[in-house]
Amino acid sequence: MVNLNVNLGNGFTLKNPVLTASGTFGFGEEYAPFINLERLGGFIVKGTTLEPREGNPYPRMAETPSGMLNAVGLQNKGVDYFINEIYPRIAGLDTEIVVNVSGKSVEDYAETARRLSALEKIHAIELNISCPNVKQGGMAYGTTCDGASEVVSAMRTAWPRHLMVKLSPNVTSISEIALAVEAAGADSISLINTLLGMAVDVERRRPCLSTVTGGLSGPAVRPVAVRMVWQVAKAVKVPVVGLGGIVTGRDALEFIMAGASAVQVGTANFINPEATMLVLDEISDFCERHGVRDIAEIRGII
Repeated sequence: MVNLNVNLGNGFTLKNPVLTASGTFGFGEEYAPFINLERLGGFIVKGTTLEPREGNPYPRMAETPSGMLNAVGLQNKGVDYFINEIYPRIAGLDTEIVVNVSGKSVEDYAETARRLSALEKIHAIELNISCPNVKQGGMAYGTTCDGASEVVSAMRTAWPRHLMVKLSPNVTSISEIALAVEAAGADSISLINTLLGMAVDVERRRPCLSTVTGGLSGPAVRPVAVRMVWQVAKAVKVPVVGLGGIVTGRDALEFIMAGASAVQVGTANFINPEATMLVLDEISDFCERHGVRDIAEIRGII
């Protein structure tokens, strides 16, 4: 048997390195008819904000070659709805539940974290400072070292448990941002969020999205994501969680060999609701075929 356990620090461990990416897996329960959620290392629920958000106007999704653009804009019913309505339904699952938190101000981020701290089953927050589809907050904090440090520091005082910080690829130096959030108190770093992209409806002579630009995800971004994970893993000491275009176990292994301790499966869930199980099984099969007894043996070997 292969040891797939992963320790991401600050008391946060996973039974295996396969997580889901926020915004692609709902609140987990939507996928319960298709997979055994308890086989996952954990799942990350959709982006949660202090107050309810309507998101961006339609159309806000468009298919692109080997990927998709989205401009959903963090539509959600707010943190209190999650606490009162969703959490009681999923808290009993034997897997880790991570809440992705976003906000329009540093105070919003911190207050959302304080409210979540009352939930005993939530052992980790993924701090989203990298969403390209909102006009306030989001990526504005994640594109400068000072902005990233400010919000991570505020979250560190409001949230004592594991703090994962999700980085934007839409920056000049991803390693500098990673070092800044590490210094501010991040326990782990996840990357990449979507790349800023655009598609045009030629027949209608207008952008495909109501917001004109949106976030590009899917297999098309994977080589960029692997490169950035490799760069960040070499620069920081905290664990790195890789995501961006993972569809198969071999895709996930690219990230792990580049230095990721765990991975997130995102857009693939829209294509195949059993994608996470495929990734997990293929990772296990690879390790068994190659005599790898512990997943840590191949982490960061590139």
